[in-house]
Amino acid sequence: MRYQLQKNQQLSCDIETAWEFFSAPENLSRITPKEMNFVVKSAIKDVPMYEGMVIDYTVSPLLNIPMKWKTRITQVEDLKSFTDFQEKGPYKYWNHYHEFIPNEKGVLMKDTIDYELPFGFMGRIAHALVVKKKLENIFNYRNKVIDELFNSKNKTV
Repeated sequence: MRYQLQKNQQLSCDIETAWEFFSAPENLSRITPKEMNFVVKSAIKDVPMYEGMVIDYTVSPLLNIPMKWKTRITQVEDLKSFTDFQEKGPYKYWNHYHEFIPNEKGVLMKDTIDYELPFGFMGRIAHALVVKKKLENIFNYRNKVIDELFNSKNKTV
């Protein structure tokens, strides 16, 4: 069964600043909970995002067990949107669409994640008991960190 998670967040910055930060994979570890041990393994620092870019990570989503995760950037529209698609990792299906919409307050960032767990019925039970809440917590953590980076009086971005 496919699920969808949607999150929106207002950023107090211009589109160029938002794009520069979120299209740089090395920044993902800055906005991911520390206990997930999220590490970008690909040597892609300072490489502009492009369609077809492959990014390798390690992450420990459950029980501190490290897993390899590989995503491919399947769509890029500079200063507007990009999509990362899981090629290898913990999900049966993972497609994350990032959208950036300039407005009078700065930039509205929208995340739409379509995902499916492996293991059929057992995956649906795991989703209900653990995964849904875990994803919500990860994105709530991201929201908090991003708010501090982009919207606080002591902005660091």
